[in-house]
Amino acid sequence: MGNTQEVNILLVEDDVVDQQAMRRALRELRFANPLLVADNGVTALELLRAEADPLLRPPFMVLLDINMPKMNGLEFLQELRADKKLKNTVVFILSTSNSPEDIDLAYNLNVAGYIVKSDIKNSLMEALSMLEHYWRIVELPRN
Repeated sequence: MGNTQEVNILLVEDDVVDQQAMRRALRELRFANPLLVADNGVTALELLRAEADPLLRPPFMVLLDINMPKMNGLEFLQELRADKKLKNTVVFILSTSNSPEDIDLAYNLNVAGYIVKSDIKNSLMEALSMLEHYWRIVELPRN
């Protein structure tokens, strides 16, 4: 029996083209999941800590880019893991970086997966299909 919980998605991505690609891919795959977008790690943390937006009520999943202004993805992850309320957040990296150092650092900060965006349309569609299966099967933290 599959998991029918609705998962809210926080996309932390500064590139407007990648944000639009994510929205388009979600529409094409007919996802009804609510999507909230932050363009840097500082804004994402503010949203998560405010808890005012109903789209960020658990369960939720963060899709995170690494290369961003103000606070990059790895800095965001360090802050997230240090926060008692947010440390169990499920995070997937979606980045153009295939640097072994970035990948190792991300996994050391307990990401659920690291996906390299090589061909944005195809890799994004494949990643979102995989993520849909993931959240239908896996129980996500509710706090």
